[in-house]
Amino acid sequence: MPGESPLSMMRQPRSRRPDPVGAPRRRRWPFVAAFAALIVLAALWTGLWYYSASTADHALIGWVEREAAAGRVYACGAQSIGGFPLSIQANCANATAEIRNSAPPYAVAAKEINFVAEVYNPTRLIGDVTGPLILAPLGQSPSLTADWTRARIIVSGVPPNPDQVSIELSAPHLDRVNGDAMFKAKHADLRGRITAGSPQDHPVIEMTLRLSEAAAPTFNTLLAEPTEAEVDAVVRGFSDLSPKPWAERFREMQAAGGGIDIKSLHIVQADAIIVGNGTLSIGANGKLNGLIRVAIAGLEHLVPRIGIDRMIGQDLDQLSGGNGGLDRLVPGLGETLRATANATVIDNLKKMGQPTSIGNQPAIVLPLRFTDGAIYLGMLRLGEAPPLF
Repeated sequence: MPGESPLSMMRQPRSRRPDPVGAPRRRRWPFVAAFAALIVLAALWTGLWYYSASTADHALIGWVEREAAAGRVYACGAQSIGGFPLSIQANCANATAEIRNSAPPYAVAAKEINFVAEVYNPTRLIGDVTGPLILAPLGQSPSLTADWTRARIIVSGVPPNPDQVSIELSAPHLDRVNGDAMFKAKHADLRGRITAGSPQDHPVIEMTLRLSEAAAPTFNTLLAEPTEAEVDAVVRGFSDLSPKPWAERFREMQAAGGGIDIKSLHIVQADAIIVGNGTLSIGANGKLNGLIRVAIAGLEHLVPRIGIDRMIGQDLDQLSGGNGGLDRLVPGLGETLRATANATVIDNLKKMGQPTSIGNQPAIVLPLRFTDGAIYLGMLRLGEAPPLF
């Protein structure tokens, strides 16, 4: 051909190889395989979700049945289950409960409870309770209300045997219906877990309570000030965790020679700190006995909150005819005696205690004794703990 060199004219012409038949179809196979795998995985995940949802539903029913056996009967105004595909969610609207194992029995009502479980761990239930919570003696008008910004309950284990339980409350408060505040806190956290044994055979339970900015002025003047508290305790002596009244559990503990080991106690108020540890047991009459050694910084601030001056003033008033009889005899005498009462008690406690320090603050170590239910700080009687059965 014109323009071609002799060398190029001598070369054999290259033949163009046609594309093999079906090549485009082979290039689509990776996409078809990926799509098929996706469908299989979706089917497997759907099956897993329904299996996990069934497991979570049975776990929730099991816990409700366990509570009913213990005298706490729960019901929902309306209930549903959902959450596919990422979680399992059970909703209980207009939740109610009848606590029949208390004296007196009472009823509880909440707006809503939502339980969530992960697909891969359907026996760990996380419940959020929407307040307010209304409490009333059975058949009577409401007497108490409780509310919070968040209330979360976490239960882990296969019913009827829990492995771990926790209750977390943000900004909880408990009030009488007439508006009187009974308890409030910035945060409250109670956790329990089995550290030895098993739910069916002599479980050893560690319990931790944490309170932040807590106050309960109607219970005790010591609790009127905002308080930070942390208590870590180990409970021994339960035969098992099957559903039963608490009084029966504590009878088991007493019969088995069990008790409550206070591993650590840490209480902080604005002007006082208390730390300690010790052991408590239960007597045959259901009352507490034992000793907790506490170190107190700021004893001079705590004693006036106990109300020693008021108790002494009341006794002196009764001896002098009551209604301010001391002040009628000598104006200002009652107030003077009450003012000196705290100083005398503080001085006596410091004499019988052992000096120590908490951080950089001077402190005094004293015995906090429980004797047949009566509570003593050194020689000072603080009150009495109610019997456990």
